[in-house]
Amino acid sequence: MHEFPVMPLGPFNIDISTLVALVVSVIVTFLIAKLAVRNLSVDNPSKMQNFLEWVVDFVQNFISSTMPAKRVRPFISLGMTLIMFIFISNLLGLPFGIVTETTTVNENIGVTQELLDEKHGHIELAWWKSPTADISVTAGLALIVFVIVHFLGLKQNRKHYLKHYFHPYPIFFPVNLIETIAKPVTLALRLFANIFAGEVLIATILMMGWIGTPFLVAWQGFSLFVGGIQAFLFTILTMVYISQAAIHDEEEAH
Repeated sequence: MHEFPVMPLGPFNIDISTLVALVVSVIVTFLIAKLAVRNLSVDNPSKMQNFLEWVVDFVQNFISSTMPAKRVRPFISLGMTLIMFIFISNLLGLPFGIVTETTTVNENIGVTQELLDEKHGHIELAWWKSPTADISVTAGLALIVFVIVHFLGLKQNRKHYLKHYFHPYPIFFPVNLIETIAKPVTLALRLFANIFAGEVLIATILMMGWIGTPFLVAWQGFSLFVGGIQAFLFTILTMVYISQAAIHDEEEAH
């Protein structure tokens, strides 16, 4: 099994492969968005512009299914950012892997003498993976969603937002509090588990050598589908949570 290079930074251990892939995900997401709006045209739109317009329509339609249509517009950019970034991040580990071998101690990347002894003096370092295959990344995304949801709830719907913790009776406060905490936890774990499991399976198939080639091709094709579904689920659940916290039921009924 490969080890991931780790850079000690004070009390934290930074996974270098995750950090690199995370930066690449941000750059790719930004470039796609930038290229799509570089030469906007009503009469002769480019293929990238058509693609981004389709993404906007898609995101707007599924956000509309979670909240009143008149409240959708402010959340389109958030929805687009989440679904594009997560989808790209989910797929980064599919095309290739970068693995190096080391037999020497290097504390800067977490290779200690104890680890070398444990691995019989030979360590394979994996420098590339999908950032969403790291629980710290998905937990960070879920934490951002958690903050946004409760900030909007307190700002736009304070009375009913606070009241829902004691609904239908005050005795249900602990249950409602647990539910609130469970939402970001399940967001993070669902995304991490699906992407991590996919990369573990790919690594297992690669151990089969050329015999595993057809399985690898099939699984990578299926991983495209899984990556898209997980990006969609994370984004639409975010919108559902925002709608529940920031929009009062009476308003939603209209």
